[in-house]
Amino acid sequence: MKKLLVFGHQNPDTDAITSAIAYAYYLNHNGIEAEAVALGLPSEETAYALKQFKTEAPRVIEAAANETDTVALVDHNEAQQSVSDIKDVEVYAVVDHHRIANFETANPLYYRAEPVGCTNTILYKMFKEKSIAIPADIAGLMLSAIISDTLLFKSPTCTPEDEAAATELAEIAGVSMNEYGLAMLKAGTNLDDKSIAELLTLDAKSFPMGDKNVRIAQVNTVDVQDVLERQVELVSAMEAENAAQGYDVFLLVITNIIDSDSALLAVGSHLDTVASAFGVSLNENVALLPGVVSRKKQVVPPLTEAFSK
Repeated sequence: MKKLLVFGHQNPDTDAITSAIAYAYYLNHNGIEAEAVALGLPSEETAYALKQFKTEAPRVIEAAANETDTVALVDHNEAQQSVSDIKDVEVYAVVDHHRIANFETANPLYYRAEPVGCTNTILYKMFKEKSIAIPADIAGLMLSAIISDTLLFKSPTCTPEDEAAATELAEIAGVSMNEYGLAMLKAGTNLDDKSIAELLTLDAKSFPMGDKNVRIAQVNTVDVQDVLERQVELVSAMEAENAAQGYDVFLLVITNIIDSDSALLAVGSHLDTVASAFGVSLNENVALLPGVVSRKKQVVPPLTEAFSK
């Protein structure tokens, strides 16, 4: 087997990039030559974490089969979220905390999926099970992912396992969990210098729902109105993406990390289905979603059910 490449999903968030780094370390420690790579550049939040723990960002790849025959997936499993030539390589392993959809392999594989708030929580358990010591820099990155994915434990996806893992990882990394966590989250909310295209691709995933193709992007902020002031431009760009990529619906979830609420900007066909999924009315393509912060647990499931009827 050639060197195994480990990567998270396209438009990677902090969990996608740091879980690749952590799992590659784990595999190398177990005698499997592995390299963490990424399917996109790190966000400002992720860059903050990488700088804090003195770690280089993984190199970005656009394809895998030109340099390896075997890969490992972290923080995703769905083909449309993965590397472009995923069908041309063998998937050695998956470590994930999302739904399982349109995923199949020709050969048996290691598959670890748990309903926790972050992939790095699962990896933390894997390190413990093998009695592998976690270096301080890796621990800091894993902590960063848990804080990011759970919004410092305020997301409904957060479990006691996430909190327990974060507590121990913070101790190993030598940081104050709350102080560091707030600073990292705030680093990821600076959207003023982001282009419309960047806002729509910072953290975006595609989901097949029934016979529809739904694109869901999410941005974190401390002021939802700052983002909605650019609504006209956002709608125009989302309409263009729908036409170019064949999305039936494009949704932008704008999450206030302080208030733990979101605003939804919806563009495309079947907006009545989107509205009914959340029990809201869209006013000029916008609806408020009180208490909604998690795409994985609070956005994708009700939409999937609504579009599957």
